Parts: sequence; structure tokens; C-alpha cells
Amino acid sequence: MKSTYLIIAALFLLNLHAEAQKKNNPQGMYKHIVMFKFKEASSKASVDSIISAFISLKNQIPVIKGFEWGLNDSPEHLDQGITHCFAVTFANAADRDNVYQDHPAHVQFKQLVGPHVEKVIVVDYKVE
Repeated sequence: MKSTYLIIAALFLLNLHAEAQKKNNPQGMYKHIVMFKFKEASSKASVDSIISAFISLKNQIPVIKGFEWGLNDSPEHLDQGITHCFAVTFANAADRDNVYQDHPAHVQFKQLVGPHVEKVIVVDYKVE
């Protein structure tokens, strides 16, 4: 009987977690994933400036619905030298394509980061 209550409680908590995830990533939204491998010659100050500039895009481009970033911490060693990962969320593909891509702040950011990047990987997907 006690295990039945534990199973019910666990299912309830899993459901709460799933509902919270839906609120954070509603279906139909778009994720724009950008990963960088910086050149060895780029200073820490330059890289920090680029990170700050990327973060500031969320305050300059109103169609950005969410933004997060982090440093690679994978133990699998399949990163191909990629060190930084950024995820930008949009309500739909049109916001990404028609507003973000050509927004002056985004264009300026690409000019800033370009000379410091050895490799860039970009993957976009619709949240299912």
C-alpha cells in the first residue's frame, strides 16, 4: 500500500514537472542554437565582451522570448572544440527570419564575433 502512494506521488511530481516544462518551452516556439569555438588568439576580454554583447541582444530585439547560455561541460569529448553554447527562443519562425536575422543589433553582433571565431555551428528547430 505504501509503495502505491509513492508511485502516485512520483507520477504527480512528474506531471508537475512536465507542465512547468511546457510553460517554459511551449510547442510551436523556435529555438536558435549557436555554438562557438573561439580562436586561440582571442583574449579572454574579447570573448567576455562577445558573451556580453550576445546576452544584450535579448534587451535590444523584442521578438527574443528567451535566452540562455553556458560553457561546454560534456564528459563525452565529442564537442569538436566548441566551448560556448547559446539558445535563443522565438515565438515563431517569422520572428526569427523577418526580425532577428536582419535586426541591426544582430548584424552588429555578427560583425563583432566574426574575427574571433574559428568555428560556428547553428541549429534551429521547432519545439515539439
